[in-house]
Amino acid sequence: MLSILLNWLYVFITVFCLGQGFSCFAEKKLHYRLKSMDSVLVAGLIMATVYAQVFSLFGKVGLAANLLLLVVCFLIITVYRSKIAEDVARWNRENTVLRKVLVVVLVFVWAYFTSRGYLVYDSDLYHGQSIRWIEEYGVVKGLANLHVRFAYNSASFALSALYSMKFLLGQSLHTMGGFWALVLSIGVLDIGKSWKRKKMLLSDFAKVAAIYYLTVICDEIVSPSSDYVVMIVVFFIVIKWLEQLENAEKSGSVVPYALLCVCGVYAVTLKLTAGLILILLFKPAMTLLKEKRWKEIGMYLLMGLGIAIPWLTRTVIISGWLLYPFPALDLFSVDWKVSAEIARVDGAEIKTWGRALYDASKVNVPITQWFSNWFATLLTMEKLLILADFLSIGILLPVAVWTFIKRKKENADYLLVMAALLCSYLFWQTSAPLIRYGYAYVLLVAALAAGWLLQKMRLQRVVYFGLIVYGAYKVCMLALTVCNTASAPYYLWQQDYGTYELQTYELNGEVFYYPVSGDRTGYEYFPTAPVKPNIEFRGDGIADGFRAK
Repeated sequence: MLSILLNWLYVFITVFCLGQGFSCFAEKKLHYRLKSMDSVLVAGLIMATVYAQVFSLFGKVGLAANLLLLVVCFLIITVYRSKIAEDVARWNRENTVLRKVLVVVLVFVWAYFTSRGYLVYDSDLYHGQSIRWIEEYGVVKGLANLHVRFAYNSASFALSALYSMKFLLGQSLHTMGGFWALVLSIGVLDIGKSWKRKKMLLSDFAKVAAIYYLTVICDEIVSPSSDYVVMIVVFFIVIKWLEQLENAEKSGSVVPYALLCVCGVYAVTLKLTAGLILILLFKPAMTLLKEKRWKEIGMYLLMGLGIAIPWLTRTVIISGWLLYPFPALDLFSVDWKVSAEIARVDGAEIKTWGRALYDASKVNVPITQWFSNWFATLLTMEKLLILADFLSIGILLPVAVWTFIKRKKENADYLLVMAALLCSYLFWQTSAPLIRYGYAYVLLVAALAAGWLLQKMRLQRVVYFGLIVYGAYKVCMLALTVCNTASAPYYLWQQDYGTYELQTYELNGEVFYYPVSGDRTGYEYFPTAPVKPNIEFRGDGIADGFRAK
């Protein structure tokens, strides 16, 4: 736990500097400055992720990457020290003593849960090894031929590698999921303002959904999983978007919407399934095109490409495909390309596993035949949420039709958010509906529909009562979780990856590992794969990459 707090101090300093650098850039070029601390930190986290991916194209992400990062942060502080000091002073004035105390409490709560808990299955299957490849080599051509899941190439792994501190501590820390959860937690503290204004806005209902999600994942956030990070980013985008709509009378600027869409591109690099959140592009794009603000359009396009290109480049180098596993988009003829058949089977396995079918040959089974069995596998609360989503669709469709007929622009803006969430939800539901892949869509659709309905019915007190009861219940459950895990010896160091019995084989004199049983290998032994693959080196050694025999 202590190692996590020290790690987070370093993470905070660096991403804060990067975020402030971007904020100053936005103020100069776009006449808009990031106002909240969580927005600055998210901007910094995005920049750090892109930086780590770019650095990985040229070498391993370790000591050199962090030294260069510190140089960049020092330059930002030197150039923008007066503006940074102004922001820090403003935040200090605006935040009450109670809020500051709550932030400190949240830091320790999330550090505790990030120090121990349940490592999801995939962390020892490929998350840990994906991060280690970035730590050891940066990127290797045809790496997916060793283990096909390396082709998933979530940008979150590059961020984890940058801040793992393996070169300094000897242990690879996996703390970034917890840090993202902390940032979102700080942002949702603003829900307390609803009590003062004596009503809840739609953004408050989104925050309630975010709070629920954070309580669900707290005992798994120790895992370096991209699933949690991408859901947190989706929550951040939706909450900030709704806040902008609610404060439109104070600031009619299109810039924050455009920047949130750039953040949406970042979400796609974390996990492809987040792509439909970019439906939100419609609002800023229409405004910018209508007003012929070509220079700004070019800047936003460059930002989006700057985020996407390093990730796409890594995917091509690792797998030979621009988007994996989508073999229909075949653009590159390289000797290390994973075969189209393997990509198709892998994509089918993802879908059938999410549908609780567990057989890739059943990928074309219609939803009418697998839905009932899938629904039966859900927990009780998850079933209630899915039923609430179906009910929400029934509520929102008539509202959408009414808004279209009456041409109510203010409702149209909110319906665009719901359209993005509904499309994301339906895509998740019909493709690979493993609950952790789409928890944000499941929660937000139900929460925003309920919020709209309760606002119309003026039932704010019901919401407050429900929140108080639920809050008391969750505090008790979290306290019970802490009691059950408090004896674990992770107050100094973080819980490490799992260990498994492995066997070895040699390839051109290099030793590789694979499990005696099962398919997980953990992090400690390297390089590993679930099975002994039929591959060969492209050159003399590992750095030259792999290809199928």
